[in-house]
Amino acid sequence: MYVEMKHIHKTFDGFLASKDVSFGVEKGHLAALLGPSGSGKTTILRMIAGLDRPDSGDILINGKRVNDLPGSKRGIGFVFQNYALFRYMTVAENIAFGLKVQKKSRTEIKDRVEQLLELISMSELGNRYPHQLSGGQRQRVAFARALAPNPQLLLLDEPFAAIDAKVRRELRSWLRKMIRQVGITSIFVTHDQEEAMEVADTIIIT
Repeated sequence: MYVEMKHIHKTFDGFLASKDVSFGVEKGHLAALLGPSGSGKTTILRMIAGLDRPDSGDILINGKRVNDLPGSKRGIGFVFQNYALFRYMTVAENIAFGLKVQKKSRTEIKDRVEQLLELISMSELGNRYPHQLSGGQRQRVAFARALAPNPQLLLLDEPFAAIDAKVRRELRSWLRKMIRQVGITSIFVTHDQEEAMEVADTIIIT
């Protein structure tokens, strides 16, 4: 297993958010965390990402226990529900952000951004700003930005929640195709059973 959660417990101010959570995701697989609102799906994702720490239990990525490892050292890309794009940066600048943090060279950044713009079929839109894009296009940019630093694991928190039904269906097949193409281990959160069955290799009920 590439990602493992072993007997994870997590409370917030006395509220039990995760109780004895255990599961594994194989390398290269796309797994769905499926459950109703309040079932702890996002909490699980945040613990894997290093944004929250479990009270007890072990989180393993590629066989290594990462409980005490900062999120920035875990090799993870995160796509947030509301995209979290920088409003005053162009599409290209948004995608380049993580690469600049990694202090990549200007040439490396330019090449990687061009590669990702082509991957998401937005090569002509690099100079646009988020407010000039549709919801589906913004989601694609968020996906590209998460992939830019070459993470080993991609986490997506309700990636289609803010998009209308027709575009959501198109993005489901697009996301599955992209993750297959890139070959990255991925976990996404959803409360939609149809979505989970259509997109995921593995479904984990929360």
